[in-house]
Amino acid sequence: MSATSRKVAVAGIALSDCGRVDGPTPYTLHAQAARRALADSGLERSVVDGFGSAGLGTLAPIEAAEYLGLRPRWVDSTAVGGATWEVMAAHAADAIAAGHANAVLLVYGSTARADIRAGRRTAGLALGGRGPLQFEAPYGHTLIAKYAMAARRHMHEYGTTLEQLAAVAVQARAHAAGNPDAMFRSPVTVDDVLGGPMIADPFTRLHCCIRSDGGCAVLLVAEDYVPDIATAPVWILGTGECVSHATMSEWEDFTVSPAAVSGKLAFGRAGVRPAEMDIAEIYDAFTYMTLVTLEDLGFCAKGEGGAFVENGRIGPGGVLPVNTDGGGLAACHPGMRGLFLLVEAVRQLRGEAGGHQAHRPDGTLPRLAVASGTGGWFCSSGTVVLGRE
Repeated sequence: MSATSRKVAVAGIALSDCGRVDGPTPYTLHAQAARRALADSGLERSVVDGFGSAGLGTLAPIEAAEYLGLRPRWVDSTAVGGATWEVMAAHAADAIAAGHANAVLLVYGSTARADIRAGRRTAGLALGGRGPLQFEAPYGHTLIAKYAMAARRHMHEYGTTLEQLAAVAVQARAHAAGNPDAMFRSPVTVDDVLGGPMIADPFTRLHCCIRSDGGCAVLLVAEDYVPDIATAPVWILGTGECVSHATMSEWEDFTVSPAAVSGKLAFGRAGVRPAEMDIAEIYDAFTYMTLVTLEDLGFCAKGEGGAFVENGRIGPGGVLPVNTDGGGLAACHPGMRGLFLLVEAVRQLRGEAGGHQAHRPDGTLPRLAVASGTGGWFCSSGTVVLGRE
């Protein structure tokens, strides 16, 4: 089989310590996750010839690779916010298929929560005041304000309600209840969400992601390695990526995210339809992100996301279980969370999710999953379709 036609599998996945992690450094979390993912795969560290990381150090991913004792011949440090890891996985899959690498390790780790508690950093209300952002930041146009404006536009255009947005948070907690790794597992109601302190209209606190510490790792390998791995392979079936805008003034439609492009590409390349997906792992820094991404991926028509997320449809046992670990709203959110989406998708497809394991209507394990990451304020999107044999 020629290198240019090689299939790509996920061979190993792992989380580092997550949640409230006050002692370790981000480098420690990288190492924890990397070691655990390699152990999960059953492969030796020596097989790793590709490495991807972002968000740590001055020369990411060189510093992280050095800390892990790796000397990769293929490297990626693409940084496009929360979509980073789906985009990076796409790049890695292409490199493996083309024979430029055989085994690529993607690793992330962050102590965002611990750093704030210790006074090592402050909460970032805006991502910066240089370049194009200089025309927005001085007016208090914070990151959360941009998402809030987009949500209000969707409510205006399509009649989406606060209760529908709140239903996303309620169902995220319902998934988290069965996940021992989730940071917040207690149930909440729509009234709990609506009655919380206002953060940025229309978002109250429970509409917003939590702040945690944590890391994770994913090992992608060429099909040649599959006979040697310790777990059942999960295959990368198709990927897509897209960037949209940096400033809100250049965003043509607040109700459409770049997932409308990346999703279509990923599903088309995988040769499957959204309706065939058994689960969806979607970046959810805010409830609106889940709703609009479901629309843009094609699970429902534009403007119908509010109705789609009602009545437990995306919760445990729903028509389409979404963010089965609890997502960024309940499980963990240490920063660029996109890699966690891939870990959870693989865990579900393997049937290793324990108390929060999803099933198909006939009781069998999921066979197809989609992970879609979003970066910035819907500035970027990466979508990966995964499946098992």
